[in-house]
Amino acid sequence: MNHSTPLVYIVDDNAAVRDSFLLLLKSVGLAGQAYASATEFLESYDPKQRSCLIADVRMPRMSGLDLQRELKKQRAPIPIIFITGHGDVPMAVDAMKDGALDFIEKPFRDQELLDRIQQALSWDDEHRSDKLEALDLRERLATLTPRETEVMELVVQGKANKVIALDLNVSQRTVEIHRARVMEKMDMRSLAELVRAVEKIKA
Repeated sequence: MNHSTPLVYIVDDNAAVRDSFLLLLKSVGLAGQAYASATEFLESYDPKQRSCLIADVRMPRMSGLDLQRELKKQRAPIPIIFITGHGDVPMAVDAMKDGALDFIEKPFRDQELLDRIQQALSWDDEHRSDKLEALDLRERLATLTPRETEVMELVVQGKANKVIALDLNVSQRTVEIHRARVMEKMDMRSLAELVRAVEKIKA
């Protein structure tokens, strides 16, 4: 699918619920993909896809909250709307404190869910450029060798090449070579740019 076409992911262990959500989305011209479990969703989730996620709070094995934690660990800030039963509201409130975008209580009106989905997709659009930039930076970071990563960490702390050479017990020339490779692989033109990039990766 084209990454710019919005996709609504549905994660629910109830087949009838998944089917009804897909029908509802189709009726308003939205594309949906449904999964019976959180693990199934994680296996095919594409963080570059313009999307939002509807997930049941209570699911066997990996709950909606577990899924949210896993996505957070992967630094994949997809907007999540949780579907909850009456007794799950405190859990849903906790999920929102932990970054979920919204929750909706059963039973709900179709229009209410569609409104929340549109809000979630709008949120995703607003945050997409930052999300994709951070993803791109992490991909570039993964190309660095352990020694280059070490040098980069010391460079962004503001340490001079001479000091880094002493810290790592290598020659100053070796540090200069590693530093040049870091700048090239990270595609940075200045130290200030590199510092900002590292901050963004850690955010």
